[in-house]
Amino acid sequence: MSIKVLIATPLYPPDIGGPATYTTLLERELPQHGYEVTVVSFGASRHLPKVFRHIHFFVRVFRAARGQDIVLAQDPVSVGLPSMYAAKLRRKKFVIRMPGDYAWEQSTQRFGVIDTIDVFQKKRYGFRVELLRSLQQFVTRRADAIMTPSNYFSDLVCGWGVRPEAVTTVYNGIDTTSTPKEISKPSGTIMVTAGRLVPWKGMDFLISLLPTLSDWKLYIIGDGPQRMALEAQAVRLGVTDRVVFLGSLPRAEVLGWCAAADAFVLNTHFESFSFQIAEAMHSGARIITNRIGSLPELVIDGEEGVLLTPNDTDAYVAALRSIETDTAAWEQRSIQAQKKAKQFSIAHTVSGVHAVCTKLVQ
Repeated sequence: MSIKVLIATPLYPPDIGGPATYTTLLERELPQHGYEVTVVSFGASRHLPKVFRHIHFFVRVFRAARGQDIVLAQDPVSVGLPSMYAAKLRRKKFVIRMPGDYAWEQSTQRFGVIDTIDVFQKKRYGFRVELLRSLQQFVTRRADAIMTPSNYFSDLVCGWGVRPEAVTTVYNGIDTTSTPKEISKPSGTIMVTAGRLVPWKGMDFLISLLPTLSDWKLYIIGDGPQRMALEAQAVRLGVTDRVVFLGSLPRAEVLGWCAAADAFVLNTHFESFSFQIAEAMHSGARIITNRIGSLPELVIDGEEGVLLTPNDTDAYVAALRSIETDTAAWEQRSIQAQKKAKQFSIAHTVSGVHAVCTKLVQ
């Protein structure tokens, strides 16, 4: 039986970002399972003024939804709200992929919220934040199915008043057949981190470790709004010669840097699913990260890496030093990490999406 799926996405190539990557993945893989995939991207509506762009997008989704079985939205508000109305009016099944808490992410970037995602769930804020939260919950409660990238995030979404039976964990997939590009390792001892340069990734803390770790260098992969602040911090601390901003890199080079580094370090304060950690595991890196969000689902402390408390200076310094003194244990962790990374393959992701869709149209 052929299943027709309309994917409503905020980003689509040449745009860069998680929704664009995930959409192209489903476009490529789902037809092999008997699906017909149509994509409507918000990009063609973005040039319009606010409100009008969402009305325009609604009309486009409504038209494209004719003859479809499922409308799958890649976020709960910017594309999710108009897609929900289009799906309901067309009497189509409506699915949301929830890669993160949209209200929290927007509030930290635009409205000055500094609380962690877990604290955010329990507090109340100003009108704009609460409006975003209300819209997000309004849409998710009306979805026929919700896909989240981790058990941690499934529990968080259920806390919004969503029916637990509507929520399914579908881990994000990485290409576990790819090989890292060979990188000529710089001299000295190096740690690598990767991700968007935003406050909750905690990269400022990693820079702050360098005066204590005088023999270490930090290589930062990625870009984002915090870059200038991080560069200024390196200047203030007098460590500009030991902090290297690599910017955004092709995947093979990211894997290469992970494999070449003495440690892959991610001091993140929130992860619904960490592509960076999954990729680092696949590369065989020595992984040091935090005991937060979904990360304990990927890395078991002491088995595939080490889990710490965010911003714990003593613990981070001790863990990094142990790489130099406890080589046998770290070698075993790297081997285990590479084995476990196979659980997060693209095939597993597509199988999960397929299971959700077929259940809805049976």
